[in-house]
Amino acid sequence: MSRDLENETRELRARIAALVEEAANNERLLKRSQQRELDLLKADNLRELFEAISKGLLASYGLEAVTLLLCDPQHEIRHLLIADHVSTDDFPNVIFTDSMVGVAPQFNAFHKPWLGPYMGCDHQLLFPRAESLRSVALIPLRRNERLQGSLNFGSSDEKRFSRHLATDFLAHLGVIASFAIENAVNRARLVRSGLTDFLTGWHNRRYLHARLKEELARAQRQGSGLTCLLIDLDKFKQINDQHGHLAGDMALREAAQRVDAHIRDSDAAARFGGDEFVVLAPGISPEQAGALAERIRAAVCESPLEIPGGKSLNLTVSIGVAGIVLDRNHSDLKAAAEELLAEADAALYRAKQNGRNRVELA
Repeated sequence: MSRDLENETRELRARIAALVEEAANNERLLKRSQQRELDLLKADNLRELFEAISKGLLASYGLEAVTLLLCDPQHEIRHLLIADHVSTDDFPNVIFTDSMVGVAPQFNAFHKPWLGPYMGCDHQLLFPRAESLRSVALIPLRRNERLQGSLNFGSSDEKRFSRHLATDFLAHLGVIASFAIENAVNRARLVRSGLTDFLTGWHNRRYLHARLKEELARAQRQGSGLTCLLIDLDKFKQINDQHGHLAGDMALREAAQRVDAHIRDSDAAARFGGDEFVVLAPGISPEQAGALAERIRAAVCESPLEIPGGKSLNLTVSIGVAGIVLDRNHSDLKAAAEELLAEADAALYRAKQNGRNRVELA
């Protein structure tokens, strides 16, 4: 009887030790999970958040692939990145799509994490650069009852993400990631709102002056040039006087859109004030700058703008082009910026004096 009691006591102790070890392991996992979530919530901007997701989670979970898919139909998030001088090429594991439909079959009814085998025909778009994946976890990112994207984990272990595993902690991670993304986007919107012209959606003069110094400093470091196009909407006062300020606003918006269609992502564009716009184009020759200005001029006057009342406006612009190359010993970037704008303004004045709807080079 005593021996049976001893055996039972040993078994109980072994079971208690196993439970204690399991509890300690669960506590460690919980702390690690909380730290991962905290890292996402602490991100101050989109760059830091994308780093925390695409690199931080990859290392933390020991995975072969982590990608973030974001539904961005109006390209707003991409524009916010560009406004913050961040290239989408810096984050190849962050994938933007205009629609979630057709990216993966799981998205047709995607309300909770999906775990299962990697299937190239279904998941290749989610893991475009990954190889040797055997299992995946697709985590929905939902806010306000809308699917905004997915957080995607890929593993070379076919048992890592199997369909019988619990998904509660992954669902919770998806909620945290969704909140962090929304928070970072709202912060970026707030920053941009102080630097954006409400009428055209372009940057404003305050942004231009800050960006101009940055571009001059970059051009100086790279030993390249910076070109400034100063664009003026011809006879803008006449449009306002004859057709009203609503038509004037429509003309400014339309002109900005037509200009925007012909500039590169690396160019900086801003409404300089009134009827004037500025485009900063780094790293192009005077010949290329003249050709760019001519394409913009032609695009603006290509077709009439329809305004209320069944009327139409023929829009034209005058453009002054100036460029600058700084040697490495030039230290006064503020003076260089003022000089560049002054030369572009003088060229613009000549364009208007010579009949408008033309390009003049400094």
